[in-house]
Amino acid sequence: MCGIYGIISRHLDENALHRRLVQMGGLQYHRGPDGQEESVFASEAPDGKVFVGMGLARLAILDLVTGMQPIRSRADGTTIVCNGQIYNYIELRPMVSDCDFVSRGDIEVALHLYRKNGIGFLDRLNGMYGGAIYDPLQKKLILFRDRFGIKPLYYAHNEEGFAFASEIKPLFAALNMKPAVNRDKLHTYFTYRYVPGSRTLFEKVMRVPPGSYLVYDLASGTHEIHRYWNYRPDEGHWHTTLPDAAERFHELISDAVKIRLRSDVELGSFISGGIDSSAVSSIAAAAEQSLRLYTISFSEKKYDELPYVKHLLTAMNHRFSRSRLTHATCGREMLNGLPEIVGAVEEPISLGTMLPTNQLCELAARDVKAVLTGEGADELFAGYRKFMVEAAAAGFTDFTPTQRTRLLYEFPELRRVLDASVGQQDPGWRYIQSEALFSQEELNRMLGFGPDSPLFEEEARPLLFGNEHPVNTAIAYETRFRLPDYVVLRLDKLSMRHSLETRTPLLDYRLAEFAASLPISMKTNLSMNREKFICSYSYLKYKILDPVSAFRRKQPFTFPMADWLSDKKGLPDFIQDIMFGNSVADQNILDPDAVAALAKSVTGEGVGPHTLVSSADRLFSVIVFTLWVEQMRKQP
Repeated sequence: MCGIYGIISRHLDENALHRRLVQMGGLQYHRGPDGQEESVFASEAPDGKVFVGMGLARLAILDLVTGMQPIRSRADGTTIVCNGQIYNYIELRPMVSDCDFVSRGDIEVALHLYRKNGIGFLDRLNGMYGGAIYDPLQKKLILFRDRFGIKPLYYAHNEEGFAFASEIKPLFAALNMKPAVNRDKLHTYFTYRYVPGSRTLFEKVMRVPPGSYLVYDLASGTHEIHRYWNYRPDEGHWHTTLPDAAERFHELISDAVKIRLRSDVELGSFISGGIDSSAVSSIAAAAEQSLRLYTISFSEKKYDELPYVKHLLTAMNHRFSRSRLTHATCGREMLNGLPEIVGAVEEPISLGTMLPTNQLCELAARDVKAVLTGEGADELFAGYRKFMVEAAAAGFTDFTPTQRTRLLYEFPELRRVLDASVGQQDPGWRYIQSEALFSQEELNRMLGFGPDSPLFEEEARPLLFGNEHPVNTAIAYETRFRLPDYVVLRLDKLSMRHSLETRTPLLDYRLAEFAASLPISMKTNLSMNREKFICSYSYLKYKILDPVSAFRRKQPFTFPMADWLSDKKGLPDFIQDIMFGNSVADQNILDPDAVAALAKSVTGEGVGPHTLVSSADRLFSVIVFTLWVEQMRKQP
């Protein structure tokens, strides 16, 4: 786990390039406090020399002695820098055993696989990574990113050159750019709470998409992006029984955890009352008996999952008898740190998990350098309530009148989905609209103008066959944009803020391809009113979890947003100023009167962890955005 960075320039000489690389690395020191190193190479182009600089700020997890990067092949000069981990490097190393190695870690294996197989090396990697390869023979630079975008990778270019980095701030230093708001994406942010796709809310700052690679031609100064992996639901191509599917799931999750325990430093695990982090921790504890566990609690009982965690540790004492649980309480005072959290995430994402996630990462980083987490199963195995609603809507006409009545009672929002389905042939677009935080009319009033470009870029959509079940369509959208651009983005930025590596076994691509092959009933089981049914069934069958924990209903990991924001007197001064003061007017982007009216409407009545959209959610998006603009304008 590290921070990578680099520049390609025809205008900067070697010394100037090196100075900027050092500056880029310093801006990512938190990602790699264990060392920083840069390399600069020269490549011939039709109009003279092109200098290529690459660097790494290192957080040492594997190969503590010889694992520094960039790593350069002595045979042909091909060079790699990579942020992340290649978990299956031990299995892959025999394929390149005849190569001249200078390290014992995972990243050099990827380098030699590229030298032997070209860009097809990406198909063999199992891990989380955002990397760059300089190929002097082909006169190309290749940026590549893991299948789910677990590790971020940004790039930008202007008249001074082309730059890439694991974070955004180094790009401004590299290219002497001033940060500016991408106004075309304001409506998108306030509709979805984040900006999906390749473009960001920063003008001229782009993301390499998940499961993709970018090829920069040093001779022409042009670049192209290609996908090498797509999540495609393929229901019906693997006919299996529930017990057989449970066995295969157990094999895959067990191995996914096993290879993510490979480390030269002590690991820990995040744990909550949810079944996924509980299962990952349980599997890890069976292998690492002194596993450190970390969780966050709340004083507000409806948000607090600590009792569920304690129940699991007692019920599964044979696995957790030597584990050590550390927990902290997330209280209203955590709002005081929101400006720094927004600055660390860099992109504005209005996600309630930011506060407890930051506190959890800070807690764990006191003891360990890396932790396992449970992210990913909700997206791959249909763990959200909205997937159950899509399943109910898709099969509604086939149910008996009694069953329909029950479904409408259990899912009051089902009626809206059924109404929206009439005349809507594309469930993907319907699904996207279901995520809307504000209506277009509300946004036009708050922003003072209508959208100038599509809210949801076509390139952000997954590649589908066109005949998928609506649940599978929704899963494909989740995994293509919401997971990388919203869910794991906050996990990476907040963990690395505290120099902590987070590993996500449930985002092993083998599990994703297995999930894609399953029938809908093994994911959303309407007769039992259970989401992620195959996960619960397998965890129980193979004694990973006790019966109560295995079938506990999902509770979103968030904070009591509505309760805290509705008590105006208890809020930090900077939030009160956003709600009713001069902050919004001074920025001259949002309408102050619209924001003040929104602030007055916030209430905690009838709002809980399962509430999808409330006035507090809308206000929180405004608070995050306003703090983001303030942080952006502070940058030199």
